[in-house]
Amino acid sequence: MDIEHVLKDLKVLLQGHFVLNSGLHSEYYFQKFRILENPDATTRMCGIIADHFRDASVDWVVGPTTGGIVIAFEVARQLRTCTAIAEEHEGRRVIRRGYDIAGKNALIVDDVLTTGKSLVETIEAVKGAGANVAGVAVLIDRSAKKMTFDYFSVYRKFVQNFTRQECPLCRNNVPLDTLGGL
Repeated sequence: MDIEHVLKDLKVLLQGHFVLNSGLHSEYYFQKFRILENPDATTRMCGIIADHFRDASVDWVVGPTTGGIVIAFEVARQLRTCTAIAEEHEGRRVIRRGYDIAGKNALIVDDVLTTGKSLVETIEAVKGAGANVAGVAVLIDRSAKKMTFDYFSVYRKFVQNFTRQECPLCRNNVPLDTLGGL
């Protein structure tokens, strides 16, 4: 499967001038919900993650709210294991709702890696619940981050982000779009 072609067909990969949830500006935006609204695309892309970790010892698949929940469920379904949610509670991400992951191996999944904030918070929540991190996977990696653990992305495209003050698109008066959770 040609992932970039799929992302363009689904109108996931957008070009323009965007403000990201982090407040940074970018020429590219990944509209992840165009994947998640399409069960076939979600199943196929999560299948790539599941295939990558099929021989790993994974007891639980954990995703952060919001998009990570759908991905965690589908990857867990394909790996025939359990799924849990790392949700925000009192200013941090935690594993709640009676999920018993202590001593288990958890694969952490998310939709798009930009700054890594939700992944770091989810890793901390998983470790805080007493589980081991078996690996980390995302559908789309738009960062230049180097990972020190078993890491996998279905699609990777480095996209440079800018502060508003440094943004060349702002300097050239390119109209600004606010998408996503803002």
